[in-house]
Amino acid sequence: MARMPPIPAPATPSAHSRRTSAPAWLVMLLVCSGQFLVILDVSVVNVALPAMRSGLGLSELGLQWIVNAYVITFAGFMLLGGRAADLFGRKRVFVLGLALFTVASLGGGLAQEPWQLIVARTVQGVGAAVLSPATLTILTTSFPAGPARTRAIATWTAVGAGGGAVGGLVGGVLTQYLSWRWVLLINVPVGALVLVGAVLWLTESRQGTGRRLDVPGALLVTAGLGLVAYGIVQTETHGWTSASALLPLAAGLVVVAAFIAVEARAKAPLMPLGLLRMRSVSSANAAMMLAGAAMFSMWYFLSLYMQNVLSYSPLQAGLAFIPHSLSIVLGSKIAPKLMTRLGAKALAITGAVVSACGMVWQGALGADGTYLGTLLGPGILMALGAGLTATPVAAIATSGADPADQGLVSGLINTSRQMGGALGLSVLSTVAAARIESGHGPAALAGGYGLAFQVGSAVLLAGILLMVVALPRRRTETSGERTETAGERSEVGNERVETSVERAGIGNEGAGIGDEEAKAGDERDATRDERVAAVSEGAKAVND
Repeated sequence: MARMPPIPAPATPSAHSRRTSAPAWLVMLLVCSGQFLVILDVSVVNVALPAMRSGLGLSELGLQWIVNAYVITFAGFMLLGGRAADLFGRKRVFVLGLALFTVASLGGGLAQEPWQLIVARTVQGVGAAVLSPATLTILTTSFPAGPARTRAIATWTAVGAGGGAVGGLVGGVLTQYLSWRWVLLINVPVGALVLVGAVLWLTESRQGTGRRLDVPGALLVTAGLGLVAYGIVQTETHGWTSASALLPLAAGLVVVAAFIAVEARAKAPLMPLGLLRMRSVSSANAAMMLAGAAMFSMWYFLSLYMQNVLSYSPLQAGLAFIPHSLSIVLGSKIAPKLMTRLGAKALAITGAVVSACGMVWQGALGADGTYLGTLLGPGILMALGAGLTATPVAAIATSGADPADQGLVSGLINTSRQMGGALGLSVLSTVAAARIESGHGPAALAGGYGLAFQVGSAVLLAGILLMVVALPRRRTETSGERTETAGERSEVGNERVETSVERAGIGNEGAGIGDEEAKAGDERDATRDERVAAVSEGAKAVND
């Protein structure tokens, strides 16, 4: 198994930092505001998608890049962002990430061409990947271990979950009464205000170790995922045997292979391949990738169906998502308690089955659907199942890892969910577009969106079979019952932090975005390894 980097020494603030320490409440306000922006931006875009399409002349397939450009870069650079914060200073990285995110939001809000908006969303994803891990590591180094840190992380989680939950409503209000551009421009004044506060009052800290940044790894995995997603999208217009589809697919696979080769030789790899030799880590990541591929697109297609087929206004669509958001939060909230009764593996399978039932039901979309008869029931099932699934899968992944690797494994789980979601959205949007082009009018749109849910349910069924066959039971992963019991108490407490943010990641973010990073921040010895992968988006799903 590949050797892991040495455990870093606890972070120590600089002399200047000690002289200018800000009040704890101010640190909390600034950090949570940054995280709120990241999570809000994941979910707020969903409701504005139809307006973006008509405003910029985007195609049905081009529209999915508004989401995927953000998710792919967020997933590819998230672990790198967490390590950069450790090495170069949490405040410095926080300010850099927030500045990048804010400037990209301005560029996206002023975009006049589709490619300009997609580029802005790409840069936003990089900024979010740099910003989100820094928000949590600043908290874990600003508050002492114990109740104070636990309360700080709980507040951070609640703010992230709140951003994911209100994103649809905020997006509806802004789109209907102002413009779709304001779902991005709203970040500018808030981001500028937080930037000023961060520069003036946040203190600097870093790990002070010799670990290196795996920049080639981050670039390769992002490029590989983007090329594969692009190739999948090209199959709808050119076919699977065309050069336009095969060349980017082949290039993406070659780049992914190069990423694996780089990780195998890197001294401080972004994704230590040795961890994947552990059954708990590899099976849980595979299961999370399939679950993300199936569930991530739920908000995307429902938003399009409500506005393009049922003629909902953006505000009505935002209000219609409230039960879905509450259902994910509920599932995340009760999952830790159910884990103690059912076990992690059984709960993960149960949650996935619940969500799959909702997706099969939602696949019966029609042009004459209603909210109560068509959307509410299956939406609650899909969202509740998503909330129930994420926590136990993350728990299984971390149960077999060394304590020093817990944060990294949590980050890998979040990255797998985001990457699965990006690829899933590419596949499902391609499937939907093919069905839509074969017909005309609202019936064709409803048929295409419904087919996306049907195919998604098949993907989730594959994930369920993988869970049944490959996921280990958590209790067998530990060396003794006493150790397991203590570990479960710690993990369940941390997962309660993680999975409230899960809503954002699953709900389009992901991601959600960095939600599993909360586990690393809430570990009793979190200060020795804060190479985190924050929320998400999730965010939602949070998320997540």
